[in-house]
Amino acid sequence: MPALPPLEIAVIRNAEGWPDHFDALAEKAVLAALAGAKAKVKGAAEISVLLTDDAEQRELNGQWRGKDASTNVLSFPQIEPFGPVMGILGDITLARETLEREALDLGKSLDDHFTHLMVHGFLHILGYNHIVEDEALQMEGLETQILAGLGIDDPYAD
Repeated sequence: MPALPPLEIAVIRNAEGWPDHFDALAEKAVLAALAGAKAKVKGAAEISVLLTDDAEQRELNGQWRGKDASTNVLSFPQIEPFGPVMGILGDITLARETLEREALDLGKSLDDHFTHLMVHGFLHILGYNHIVEDEALQMEGLETQILAGLGIDDPYAD
């Protein structure tokens, strides 16, 4: 039986200042989230990760969510929730200044915070959400489990 095509992770840099190793960190986080969610790649698949700044993230948040503010991560799924993982899965965008500020405020390394938000964003691509409490608890539990596997502390612990 031939091996399934891999998941292609395209990292696009639209802003200066992102550490060079974040391409590899993004890939590691997405693959960990894919495995942790027990999702299987059913055919050739691609996800785009946009590393941007607060200004562009604010524009995207305004255009797609009607919110006139930057935000740490946005996910734009192109597959049905919990559907087959194949084709163009969607896009994840992250704002550098917001991530740096949050990591400092939370007393976390930028690498760990970025990894958390990549896992969070990819779980949204797969169909997970946190609008209602029981879904939020399920998603946060899965994030915590995936991050623990990467050696990262529970981001939801007080």
